[in-house]
Amino acid sequence: MSDRRGGQGGLRGDLKQRVKTARGRTVSQKRWLERQLNDPYVARAKREGYRSRAAFKLLEIDERFHLLKPGQRVVDLGAAPGGWSQVAAKVVGSQGRVVGIDLLEIDPMTGVEFITLDFLDPSAPERLTTLLGGPADLVLSDMAANTTGHKKTDHLRIIGLAETAAAFAREILAPGGSYLAKVFQGGTEGTLLADLKRDFASVRHVKPAASRADSSELYVLAMGYRGATAGAPEDAVSDA
Repeated sequence: MSDRRGGQGGLRGDLKQRVKTARGRTVSQKRWLERQLNDPYVARAKREGYRSRAAFKLLEIDERFHLLKPGQRVVDLGAAPGGWSQVAAKVVGSQGRVVGIDLLEIDPMTGVEFITLDFLDPSAPERLTTLLGGPADLVLSDMAANTTGHKKTDHLRIIGLAETAAAFAREILAPGGSYLAKVFQGGTEGTLLADLKRDFASVRHVKPAASRADSSELYVLAMGYRGATAGAPEDAVSDA
């Protein structure tokens, strides 16, 4: 990713002008572009060579909870454009394995194996564990369902996606493994948390600073995979 140092101020001003005057753009498109231009994490991602601003969300979560370790096997669901895979690969190193899966093709990256496949494909668990050389230590999911503009519907969609990804994670996680996934605040994520706490030692909500303040986005983090159990401690779920 190129870094246009020195002229960033002038570039930003020029881009703002184009966003303001460009024909054919909707109001929402203009707002999105203006937000991108004024987002410090977008600028920082360009400076530091990350494929997306989302990389800083994982970096911040990992700084707090130490999810990533050298030599781990990591799966990144919905990996495009590769920001989370990029962070993971830097930490696990040459002794670890990172596999990213997405419906979209992703540009190659050193230290990451990308495959174009729906994670719901029946062959996906076996293919991923083969590429990893064994069960995963960590399953990541920064996936978000396509939005409709209707908040309740969009919330249900992303919770459904997180629940499906969690079921997939159970198929490929090693004992002691962790699962991190995007959700949105809205009430029904409690069902997902209750389900996860049966199979993980600790489950919590996390909102990294890189998540925009005006967004209801947050992440569910489940650590210490133990397989299906009859029950779990009442305090296994917490906010963080």
